[in-house]
Amino acid sequence: MFELHPAFPPTSEAVGELALCHVRLQADARYPWLVLIPRIAGLRELEDLSPEDRSRLMEEVVLAGAAVRALGEAQGRAVEKLNIGALGNVTPQLHVHVVGRRSDDSAWPGPVWGVGTAEPPADDALAAALAVARRALGI
Repeated sequence: MFELHPAFPPTSEAVGELALCHVRLQADARYPWLVLIPRIAGLRELEDLSPEDRSRLMEEVVLAGAAVRALGEAQGRAVEKLNIGALGNVTPQLHVHVVGRRSDDSAWPGPVWGVGTAEPPADDALAAALAVARRALGI
């Protein structure tokens, strides 16, 4: 049975469910950022997915990229580059980050991990971002 790793809820908000993945909005107002977590128990690596589920994950990553771009537009900050990463060094459950980047963001051109302190969005901004993400993902 799939269970969400306890590291996710304190740092992100549930957006909803796609065919394969549970989707979360990273609670950091500095970046439009979604996390996809395949809803299959025990996954740690991409190789743990069946070939069909790996293909589905890639399609959902592309869909999440469009949603991240929509989030950036809604914030008045067009996304210049999508960063996609499945690190798992801290949280071992298989998950994929889809992060919208701009050449003027605080971590550019390096990775977002470990740079500065996350800035939680205001309640109204969070509600708006969740609505934009759900609409863009068709959830």
